[in-house]
Amino acid sequence: MKLAIAVVSCMLVGLVSCQQYQPTTPIPIVRYENDGVNFDGSYKWAYETGNGIQAQESGYVQPAQDPSQSALNVEGGYSYTAPDGTPISVKYVAGPQGFVPVGDHLPTPPPLPPAIAKLLQFLATQPSTPEPAYNKIK
Repeated sequence: MKLAIAVVSCMLVGLVSCQQYQPTTPIPIVRYENDGVNFDGSYKWAYETGNGIQAQESGYVQPAQDPSQSALNVEGGYSYTAPDGTPISVKYVAGPQGFVPVGDHLPTPPPLPPAIAKLLQFLATQPSTPEPAYNKIK
């Protein structure tokens, strides 16, 4: 009896999982470009799919003052249509300053209160003081 219940349960699970599988039509890539990575570290790529997704990016290596270090600077963007029909478009830059995206749908911080803005301006005019050395090993 227990074996029959186990077999019927497995068959029901298999039937439910088969009903959930829905094959999808592949989305074609209508444009694809790829240049690099070049000898100098620069690169560029872009693509567009049949359902309207677009993306592009380019980057280059910026030499630093210290020859043993360098920074990769990148700029690019992407766009697509959200499931609710909203067009989404993001432009971005990335490098030593971090990743900085810009898009109409992205939240923005509220403006600084005037008192805090005034304090930040005051602090910017003050000379910097070196931090004290705590627990310095001699």
